[in-house]
Amino acid sequence: MSRNEELFERSRKLIPGGVNSPVRAFGGVGGVPRFFQRGEGARVFDADGQAYIDYVCSWGPLLHGHAHPDVLKAVHAAVDRGLSFGAPTGLELEMAETLCALMPSLEQVRLVSSGTEATMSAIRLARGFTGRSRILKFDGCYHGHGDALLVKAGSGALTFGQPSSGGVPPEVAALTSVVDYNDEAAVRRAFADYGNEIAAVIVEPIAGNMNFVLPAAGFLQTLRELCTQHGAVLIFDEVMTGFRVALGGVQALYGIRPDLTTLGKVIGGGLPVAAFGGRRDIMGRLAPMGPVYQAGTLSGNPVAVSAGLANLRLARQDGFYDMLGERTREVTEGIALRGQAAGFPVCALSVGGMFGLFFRPAPPRNLAEVMECDRDTFNRFFHAMLDEGVYLAPSAYEAGFVSGAHGSVEIQQTLAAAERAFARIKA
Repeated sequence: MSRNEELFERSRKLIPGGVNSPVRAFGGVGGVPRFFQRGEGARVFDADGQAYIDYVCSWGPLLHGHAHPDVLKAVHAAVDRGLSFGAPTGLELEMAETLCALMPSLEQVRLVSSGTEATMSAIRLARGFTGRSRILKFDGCYHGHGDALLVKAGSGALTFGQPSSGGVPPEVAALTSVVDYNDEAAVRRAFADYGNEIAAVIVEPIAGNMNFVLPAAGFLQTLRELCTQHGAVLIFDEVMTGFRVALGGVQALYGIRPDLTTLGKVIGGGLPVAAFGGRRDIMGRLAPMGPVYQAGTLSGNPVAVSAGLANLRLARQDGFYDMLGERTREVTEGIALRGQAAGFPVCALSVGGMFGLFFRPAPPRNLAEVMECDRDTFNRFFHAMLDEGVYLAPSAYEAGFVSGAHGSVEIQQTLAAAERAFARIKA
């Protein structure tokens, strides 16, 4: 029995499913999950000592790879000063100043500890600001495990074939309307039916939890126009895309100014930091200034914020995103070309350091088209790549990530591995 198998067997006795987040269980691809011991640059090392080129990057935060020396130095310095105070620190202010400078839609921001906490808080704030109750979201978009948002969710919930979650009261679900991503006509119908009830529209401006789906031309602009027209709050969930696709997020790429934005992943640099922020008049409704309550003992934790600030300082270097986008395109388009040469209908999309790999002839535009991907072939390809020392997301419904540590050596090794993997699953 391998060390990974031993650890998984022990874990299943004490941890539900053997994991602390569902997609880690390999339920979508089968087999035994890898238990990682350490990471270095673009590689991770499992409990059996096997090295893998990592295209998960802790689901996005590791913009510069594992154990970057600048991030570690910042963390070590913060640890020496103390782990937590439950009181304000100058680091929190520095993070707020940095986020507001990089994303002009953020006039004020509050730090929290997870993406789920950020989206839950943004929804509550939107409801408190508008005095309305209904939320509009999109099929396949995942915004954390808050009750109001686990209605036809993507990500791990989709992997396990459960688009809605047990434990969510029907009364809560009834206040969430769901339409197809990129379906402008459906959004217009929803506003025609419920316009005076909709507190907020929440959207992944580039969807990353049903693999990687780009917004259709004009889709985000339509959301902005309808929210403005009907007095609803437009929330961009950039927990995954923020500082991953561009320095200013998707909103900078498309020139759309949401009312609220949720952030996470990169702003923690591998430690648990998230945030929500936006218009000053909306954020002013938060306690202690207003009636909408939100609190957290570890919000703005100095160690975690130090890691995030170091991550963002590295991202602001000239040319970083051009380099990251070029490397991401090189590896993803290279994989797709090798798959096509082997006779598989494979295509890829990428923006910045985030990508999607699809086993279908053309990139999907919504969840229904994502579900048309050949999942069985993906699963075989995933395991073939794992055997070749390449770690992809263990689900056909998850986006992938490239870091600044993925250099020409790692890319060429990945492409050679993909060529062998396609030949193997074709045989």
